[in-house]
Amino acid sequence: MRDNNFRKHTMATYKKRGYKPKTQAEKEQNIEEGSTTAEVFNTLDETASKTEDFVAKNQKYIFIIIGLVAAVVLGSLAYKEYVAKPKQQNAMNDMFQAQKYFDQAVTGAAKDSLYNLALNGGEGKFGMLDIIEEYSGTPSANLASYYAGTAYLRLKDYKNAIDHLSNFKSSDEILAPLAKGNIGDAFVQLNQVEDALGYYEQAAEMRDNAFTTPMYLFKAGTIALGLGKADKALVYFERIKNDYTNSTEATKVDVFIGKAEVLANK
Repeated sequence: MRDNNFRKHTMATYKKRGYKPKTQAEKEQNIEEGSTTAEVFNTLDETASKTEDFVAKNQKYIFIIIGLVAAVVLGSLAYKEYVAKPKQQNAMNDMFQAQKYFDQAVTGAAKDSLYNLALNGGEGKFGMLDIIEEYSGTPSANLASYYAGTAYLRLKDYKNAIDHLSNFKSSDEILAPLAKGNIGDAFVQLNQVEDALGYYEQAAEMRDNAFTTPMYLFKAGTIALGLGKADKALVYFERIKNDYTNSTEATKVDVFIGKAEVLANK
């Protein structure tokens, strides 16, 4: 056994070091191996040659494509740094007075006139509508859509309220559901209660927090109750009772649960 292993090892060593085949079978094997190796290298050479030819023939276009990609990347970075950032900063500065009017309207007297100032501007300053138009595409213009929509809602201009609030996009924990809920409020005032219910449901499900979730569950429940959808209303009211026990809505929900149960069992 050891002799056989030794012979195999010796033959392998000889082949590696230039061993010359003696038998016809060994010669044929050697020719075949050499031919296969040559084919591999020839294929690699052909592939490399074709690649070189392609690059040589299309070098101009390749450089143009590389240049265009580089220009797009650099242009995007430059736009963000030298156009978008300054534009957003200017929008924030111009929006300051309009936001101040809005805050005063929420907390003070003469609400209608202040909401109008928030929308249209005053003292030579931009209003929310100006921000939306002049700084389109900026975060400030997006936020101005929320303020404008809410101001129109308070001014009882419900169609404009819906339009502007629908343009507002946000992932914010509070503002996102508030915008949806305000659209629901506008539809209630337009007596489109089915639409209102849909928006209240969206507002309730958008985020899970102790402020907006029970508020819009309650609104959805009361609208559902009025539409004769007592089973749905009961689900919303019981969720408030079980999951949001410390909310304002939880203090009055038992009465509505009672009403929903009576109507659901009819």
